[in-house]
Amino acid sequence: MRLSDAQTCIAAAEAGAAVIRRAYGREPERIAKSATDFATRADIDSEKAIRAVLHAHRPNDAVLGEELGHAGADGAARRWLVDPLCGTLNFAASTPLAAVNVALVVDDRTSVAASAEPVSGEVFWTDGGRGAFVRRDGEDHPLHPTDTSRLVEINADRPRHEQSVSAQLVIDLAFRSEFAPRVLSSTLGVAWVAACRRAAYVTDGPLRDDLHFAAGIAIAAAAGCVITALNGEPLHLADGAVISANEDVHRSVLKHLSPHIDRLR
Repeated sequence: MRLSDAQTCIAAAEAGAAVIRRAYGREPERIAKSATDFATRADIDSEKAIRAVLHAHRPNDAVLGEELGHAGADGAARRWLVDPLCGTLNFAASTPLAAVNVALVVDDRTSVAASAEPVSGEVFWTDGGRGAFVRRDGEDHPLHPTDTSRLVEINADRPRHEQSVSAQLVIDLAFRSEFAPRVLSSTLGVAWVAACRRAAYVTDGPLRDDLHFAAGIAIAAAAGCVITALNGEPLHLADGAVISANEDVHRSVLKHLSPHIDRLR
């Protein structure tokens, strides 16, 4: 049976999540990437499982993965972006906050995406057309973001030698009087904006074709979230991202970010 792109994407993310779920809670084999960063054997095994699904159903597509690099034709019109475990440090510490991200980019546009949470078994996904959904116990539920939680996810994982604009919000008293910052350290938080579990997500850094963020941003956009760069410009024109449940939250977060952008850049 030929699967659709969306079905292939979900199947790939679920295959990777199954690997992570089986390994969760055990002492992981760590593979150093730098003095302050590492992968685990589960990261690599998850990516292998994802690639096996993609190869079986879309053998002619290119794949770019976090751990195993590029496969397929250079400049291919169809490219799968694979982040086999976003939240490796959480996983290694037996903290169930991580995501397995798979996204298909066709002619520079993300067409389908899935972000699977290994421990809960939830899969957030979009087919790029009908909206965004969470699959729970085999049933799909549409995602409609709201700002009821007032929690804002902050990505503070910048390299230690770089200033983080987004991290300034954690100690910003004016911001904290309006929102409650959280630091999840996984792009699972992006999907949580679409799922009403966060009012916004804020991160630094260039994000074009970013393996960590491609799936989450596509899901949030399909759900109707408001997404811009940190300075309010379109995402592809400046660094960072603010992903908000609605326009009111977005305006407030940008207002609080503005003085930190001016001070640090």
